[in-house]
Amino acid sequence: MTQATLIQMVYTATTWVIPLLLAVILHEMAHGVAALLLGDRTAKASGRLSLNPSNHIDPIGSVVVPVGLLLFQAPFLFGWAKPVPVDYRNLRQPKRDMGLVAAAGPAANVILAIVLILLARLFDAVLPNDAVIRIWIFENIRNGVLLSLALAAFNLLPILPLDGGRILASVLPNKWALMYMETERFGFVVLLTLLFVLPMIGIDVIGLFLGKVYPVLAGVVQFFV
Repeated sequence: MTQATLIQMVYTATTWVIPLLLAVILHEMAHGVAALLLGDRTAKASGRLSLNPSNHIDPIGSVVVPVGLLLFQAPFLFGWAKPVPVDYRNLRQPKRDMGLVAAAGPAANVILAIVLILLARLFDAVLPNDAVIRIWIFENIRNGVLLSLALAAFNLLPILPLDGGRILASVLPNKWALMYMETERFGFVVLLTLLFVLPMIGIDVIGLFLGKVYPVLAGVVQFFV
């Protein structure tokens, strides 16, 4: 491996891993903050309401998987942090509040995307065009917006244990909600199928998302900005 290749790999890693960690940490923190406001102190008691990456990093999902995808030059980046613990029994209205806690994560990612776009406007105004750090900052911001919106959209899929599944369970009638929550045991298999099995047989779910869903989300965010 040449020195130039190594430098390029480090540069690419910093412009993808940093925004990925920021997106997933804020996502998980938002769940914990929402749970705290609604009566459950589990996340706070376990030290998860912190921006300290060491409190959130999952060795596999936050390090091995993203770095491996970067090394193999995968067309997408994927990763996760340790889920924030929430005891739904402590919530004031467990069924309703379960949906609110779940919605807080994707909402935090959309807010992060908006903030990053505002920061891009600010840096564009104050940084000289020939500043060396300008490109690095804007690549981080661009990747941060992409990853934040991707994480929000992915988690809103109505599949348990994703946030979208918990939101759906919170609004369904009690009988249907209980039946639907039984599907959580198959959720991991469904996710693996969406992410890996379907692409292997020619159905590119990631490509469909990037081509169809992301531009719509990006347009919505830019409209609000």
